[in-house]
Amino acid sequence: MPLWHRIVIAAAVFLAVWILERVVDLWLRHKTLPPEANTRYRVLRRSISTAILVVGLFSALLVIPEVRALAGGLLASSAVLALVVGFAAQGTLSNFVAGILIAISQPVRLGDRVSYAGVDGVVEEIGVTYTFIRAADGTRLVVPNNKLASDTILNSTIRNRETFAEVTVQLPLACDLAAAVDALNEELAGEHEPHVAVIGLDGNATVRLRAAAPDAASALRLESELRLRVHGRLRALGVFA
Repeated sequence: MPLWHRIVIAAAVFLAVWILERVVDLWLRHKTLPPEANTRYRVLRRSISTAILVVGLFSALLVIPEVRALAGGLLASSAVLALVVGFAAQGTLSNFVAGILIAISQPVRLGDRVSYAGVDGVVEEIGVTYTFIRAADGTRLVVPNNKLASDTILNSTIRNRETFAEVTVQLPLACDLAAAVDALNEELAGEHEPHVAVIGLDGNATVRLRAAAPDAASALRLESELRLRVHGRLRALGVFA
């Protein structure tokens, strides 16, 4: 059989496997699960997709006799095992293994509010090799899974999904600070576990407002609402001209 025939067959095999991977991934994707199960499920789904594509690629390449002969020689060599073990301890495969460990032990879960490397944010995605943390300004911190599995990370919602919305506001020292704090306490009176505190008097008065929220996504929405409400209340009070 001519070489180009074999190449066409190899391409067809890989295309069929790719279509199979898409169908399996689509089937696995449409499930609604709690956060702790969803974290494991997503990593499992990506692992299955990756395994299908890797097997399909090797199956396609083995259609070509020259590649099959080379692969047979390599697999017969004991050096391959040492290569795989060494590579698994670092780089891409170490991130892959770390992603599986994170899914099992769950030091972080999808939707958890965390602090890592000085960035506060919400765990948005746990991929096969990288984890994405969405910061409050919308930027993403991309962390290799092996670093996330070995470094210390602050998780505010690991035991309890309830968290806090927190907003700070700078007030001029010339304003009636006590009246402003009273007005902000009134503004937060309807929230769950509201708290207003003056935390600094350096150049301006720094006031922190906190209120409980059921989860990280709700906390982000509440923070945005509080900023608008606080601004409106302080303008009505005459603090902001």
